[in-house]
Amino acid sequence: MATLRVELVAADQAVWTGEAKMVVAKTVEGEIGLLPGHEPMLAILGAGEVRITLEDGNVIKANAEDGFVSVENNVVAVVARHAALI
Repeated sequence: MATLRVELVAADQAVWTGEAKMVVAKTVEGEIGLLPGHEPMLAILGAGEVRITLEDGNVIKANAEDGFVSVENNVVAVVARHAALI
Protein backbone atom coordinates (compact mmCIF):
# COMPACT_ATOMS: atom_id res chain seq x y z
CA MET A 1 0.00 0.00 0.00
CA ALA A 2 1.25 3.48 -0.86
CA THR A 3 2.11 5.86 1.95
CA LEU A 4 2.81 9.53 2.41
CA ARG A 5 6.16 10.94 3.48
CA VAL A 6 5.22 13.61 6.03
CA GLU A 7 7.38 16.49 7.20
CA LEU A 8 5.97 18.73 9.93
CA VAL A 9 8.30 21.63 10.65
CA ALA A 10 8.18 24.83 12.67
CA ALA A 11 10.29 27.91 11.99
CA ASP A 12 12.87 26.82 14.56
CA GLN A 13 12.76 23.01 14.50
CA ALA A 14 11.63 19.81 12.82
CA VAL A 15 8.58 18.62 14.78
CA TRP A 16 7.88 15.21 13.19
CA THR A 17 8.93 13.31 10.08
CA GLY A 18 7.82 9.87 8.97
CA GLU A 19 5.48 7.70 6.92
CA ALA A 20 1.70 7.94 7.20
CA LYS A 21 -1.43 6.77 5.44
CA MET A 22 -3.39 10.02 5.88
CA VAL A 23 -2.91 13.65 6.93
CA VAL A 24 -5.71 16.02 7.92
CA ALA A 25 -4.85 19.71 8.22
CA LYS A 26 -6.83 22.89 8.71
CA THR A 27 -6.41 25.45 5.95
CA VAL A 28 -7.91 28.93 5.73
CA GLU A 29 -10.60 27.39 3.50
CA GLY A 30 -11.41 24.49 5.86
CA GLU A 31 -10.09 21.03 6.71
CA ILE A 32 -8.40 18.99 4.02
CA GLY A 33 -7.62 15.28 4.03
CA LEU A 34 -4.59 14.05 2.13
CA LEU A 35 -4.15 10.45 1.00
CA PRO A 36 -1.48 8.78 -1.16
CA GLY A 37 -1.90 9.77 -4.79
CA HIS A 38 -3.32 13.23 -3.98
CA GLU A 39 -2.91 15.80 -6.74
CA PRO A 40 -0.16 18.40 -6.19
CA MET A 41 -1.49 21.21 -4.01
CA LEU A 42 -0.38 24.22 -2.01
CA ALA A 43 -2.66 25.76 0.65
CA ILE A 44 -2.38 28.36 3.38
CA LEU A 45 -2.38 26.72 6.79
CA GLY A 46 -5.04 27.85 9.23
CA ALA A 47 -4.48 27.77 12.99
CA GLY A 48 -5.51 24.41 14.38
CA GLU A 49 -4.85 20.73 14.67
CA VAL A 50 -2.92 18.58 12.21
CA ARG A 51 -3.69 14.84 12.46
CA ILE A 52 -1.28 12.31 11.01
CA THR A 53 -2.62 8.76 10.80
CA LEU A 54 0.19 6.21 10.83
CA GLU A 55 0.13 2.91 8.95
CA ASP A 56 -0.74 1.04 12.17
CA GLY A 57 -3.75 3.30 12.82
CA ASN A 58 -2.18 5.39 15.59
CA VAL A 59 -2.71 9.13 15.26
CA ILE A 60 -0.15 11.85 15.93
CA LYS A 61 -1.64 15.26 16.69
CA ALA A 62 0.01 18.65 16.52
CA ASN A 63 -1.04 22.26 16.72
CA ALA A 64 0.21 24.37 13.83
CA GLU A 65 -0.37 27.92 12.62
CA ASP A 66 0.89 30.57 10.22
CA GLY A 67 2.32 28.64 7.32
CA PHE A 68 1.40 26.37 4.44
CA VAL A 69 0.74 22.76 3.55
CA SER A 70 1.93 21.27 0.29
CA VAL A 71 1.64 17.86 -1.33
CA GLU A 72 3.48 16.51 -4.35
CA ASN A 73 4.59 12.99 -5.29
CA ASN A 74 3.24 11.56 -1.99
CA VAL A 75 5.30 14.02 0.07
CA VAL A 76 3.32 16.24 2.44
CA ALA A 77 5.08 19.23 3.95
CA VAL A 78 3.43 21.19 6.74
CA VAL A 79 5.54 24.28 7.34
CA ALA A 80 4.42 26.57 10.16
CA ARG A 81 5.71 29.49 12.13
CA HIS A 82 4.59 27.69 15.29
CA ALA A 83 4.05 23.91 15.55
CA ALA A 84 4.15 21.46 18.45
CA LEU A 85 2.99 17.93 19.15
CA ILE A 86 0.02 17.63 21.52
